[in-house]
Amino acid sequence: MIHSYLVCINNVKKYKMFEPIERLGYATLAPKINLAPETIIHDGLMLAIIIWHDFSKQGTHFVTPDDLPQQVAYMRHPAGKQILPHIHHPLRREVIGSQEVLLIKKGKLRVDFYSLTQQYICNRVLGAGDVIVLISGGHGFSVLEEVEMIEVKQGPYMGDQERTQFPKSSPELLLISE
Repeated sequence: MIHSYLVCINNVKKYKMFEPIERLGYATLAPKINLAPETIIHDGLMLAIIIWHDFSKQGTHFVTPDDLPQQVAYMRHPAGKQILPHIHHPLRREVIGSQEVLLIKKGKLRVDFYSLTQQYICNRVLGAGDVIVLISGGHGFSVLEEVEMIEVKQGPYMGDQERTQFPKSSPELLLISE
């Protein structure tokens, strides 16, 4: 059996160097139930929020803070629940920067996180059903298994001026065989 290990530096949040990824839903060594959404913070900067595929909680739960321009909620309601019809008012908002939401439909995707100074911080591996809100800092992706995903971000699209690309500096995903 092959075990995959997560590489993370600077003890971002509560993770340690080479923490087994089964905690993150990648390996199948032990069952996990209802992992709470994970917020990745580095030096006081919120980089991302991940809603793991097996998170389940009754009701409506916004995982993003109210002040973020991209609002994401997890919802679970029983059959018969009614959500009243409603209209969203055309309120003027000022949005600076771009945030993205990715929904992984199929496959495995490694997300590398970078600081605003383009320094590698850590990574997470997402699988089918996982959702990530990319809030700030930089990010890059490595497709580990053929992936299908949906991306949602603010518009209108403004071309190449929206982003700065830089060389990848993250370590390769460490694979250890037993």
